[in-house]
Amino acid sequence: MKLAVFCSDSAAGPSLGVLDASDSKILALDSDRFPRELPELCALGPEGLHRLDAWRREAPASAWHALADVRLRAPLMPRRNVICVGKNYRPHALEFHRSGFDSSSAASESAEPALPVVFTKAPSAVIGPGESIPSFLDETGTTDYEGELGVVIGRGGRAIPREQAMDHVFGFTIINDVTSRQLQRDHRQWFLGKSPDGFCPMGPWVATRDELPDFGAARLRTFVDGELRQDALLADMIFDVPAIIAAISRRTTLQPGDVIATGTPEGVGIGFEPPRYLRPGSVVRIEIDGIGELQNPVA
Repeated sequence: MKLAVFCSDSAAGPSLGVLDASDSKILALDSDRFPRELPELCALGPEGLHRLDAWRREAPASAWHALADVRLRAPLMPRRNVICVGKNYRPHALEFHRSGFDSSSAASESAEPALPVVFTKAPSAVIGPGESIPSFLDETGTTDYEGELGVVIGRGGRAIPREQAMDHVFGFTIINDVTSRQLQRDHRQWFLGKSPDGFCPMGPWVATRDELPDFGAARLRTFVDGELRQDALLADMIFDVPAIIAAISRRTTLQPGDVIATGTPEGVGIGFEPPRYLRPGSVVRIEIDGIGELQNPVA
């Protein structure tokens, strides 16, 4: 299933909804039967999804909205920082090191990390599909894009073994880990360069784990103004999703609704000579097979 948050003319505020099999219609969840927000739905586990699937199959046709008639929002607003993994594709780790903006390694031999590089983005950075990336908040003019697979935690836990990690995954989404490269480098720690408001587009929805049974075979592609910039297999990650979950949860408790951005492949703006940063008027589109596409203009 695919779950999204949307606004329609018939509702006073955003609604959590489920898409039909063709991704052309969406149905608002009955708040008397199901949670109003995705983190609570994540916590219900497989049993909750089975009940939801049975309910949507019985819903009358009149209850569905055409997807073209609604406005999608971010599929969830994280209650804690978005957890991010850096330099998780070898070619990107090398291009990042060569760019001179990598404050996490001092020598070429350390460009590829031996352990996951973990940082966070503020929840206030999250925006939804179609919302503008406010590059004007980055006065350095070095705003860059990073297409990434987002993992949504369904079952929390600490010290999760790698072999059990996927049992804790609710689903997947798309994230653009927008970054001010100058701030990222100047402050050494990456939080400020990663966390301006609006610098974490997310969406267009969350695809439950069964939608991507072999997500490693899926491709991630990023386009800027229609030009293909990034194209990689998710299987090319240095640390795969189970390894990431095991590493993060070793001493830190993960909670239902936590979001993990798993890193970006090569082809970001600083990988070019000269760098190709985002500019007002640009449009970034990220596609991941089995999930969909996330598109945002730049303001």
